[in-house]
Amino acid sequence: MEFTENPSSNRKSAEERAAVLADPGFGDFFTDHTVVVDWTAGSEADTGQWHDARVEPYGPIAMDPAASVLHYGQEIFEGLKAYRHEDGSVWTFRPHANAARLNKSAVRLALPQLDEDVFVDSLRKIVSTDIDWVPTGDGEALYLRPFMIATEAFLGVRAAREVSYRVIASPAGNYFGGELKPVGIWVSKNYARAGRGGTGSAKCGGNYAASLVAQLEAEENGCKQVLFLDSFNDNAVEELGGMNVFFVTKDGTLVTPALTGTILEGVTRSSVIQLAKDRGMKVEERKITLDEWRDSVASGDITEVFACGTAAVITPIGVLKNGEELIGDENAPAGEVTMSIREELLGIQRGTVEDRHGWLERLA
Repeated sequence: MEFTENPSSNRKSAEERAAVLADPGFGDFFTDHTVVVDWTAGSEADTGQWHDARVEPYGPIAMDPAASVLHYGQEIFEGLKAYRHEDGSVWTFRPHANAARLNKSAVRLALPQLDEDVFVDSLRKIVSTDIDWVPTGDGEALYLRPFMIATEAFLGVRAAREVSYRVIASPAGNYFGGELKPVGIWVSKNYARAGRGGTGSAKCGGNYAASLVAQLEAEENGCKQVLFLDSFNDNAVEELGGMNVFFVTKDGTLVTPALTGTILEGVTRSSVIQLAKDRGMKVEERKITLDEWRDSVASGDITEVFACGTAAVITPIGVLKNGEELIGDENAPAGEVTMSIREELLGIQRGTVEDRHGWLERLA
């Protein structure tokens, strides 16, 4: 697919860009351009067509007030990063895995699938166009946000026949800010992130919207993130609001909740599993309950807990709170296995550790 280019006439100056990159935060600033590809349904015998691929200036989206995404939430998205390597080149990490997950989400949300090569090309286009926005600081990257929204204007309840795929980019520092240290997690007793047969395994905005009230509750209790449980399955651990959970046992086993359809299959999650297996660690994807978490921490059977995701990469978990008890130690240091896997994963992404699995793809 050929992309036409309409460069912005209002790019940030070098001085303005430098001021942003000095302290990018996360998701607060955006580059000068966006990538867009539109889709229109065809006849009943036709699955529709992607068309008008383009690079255009970043700015507001003109949308009819009756656009389906505004009323029925027909929307999906992805998240990945572009990393500046020492030679100045820019790479991303496992983009075809993100493309495959986008298409899996598209099927669940009744949206059209996008060719994986077009997905990767869209990343290459925005990075090459806005390459000066890729940070060079330790732990920094250009966060890429591909998303797909239903743009057809109508109020009938059906799958939209007009869709827009877009990519925006934002320079990113440490997701939680400041020095990396174990975070506190709040256990949600009153809210569920997703249910069986729902959209839990899709990366769609509705899942995150449903988590926000619990996230506010977590922040009110001094926690960075919220943990969701399956109350109909012995309070089985599912995931955090935006990250998967891992446990390290005293015998060196890595345990993570099994994918049941209510948990998002994280790209970082699968990468951590592979890196652990490379080390000869036993990996278990299985049901783990809140009771097991509590009892195993108390007995010493669980020695480390961490969360992982694209934005935060790997973050150690110190303590779990539920308003009645504390599980873990809020003053505990980050675990040795946690930090070792984190450094290996970051090293692969930055190009300083061998990429044994061919996970990296050059964008510019």
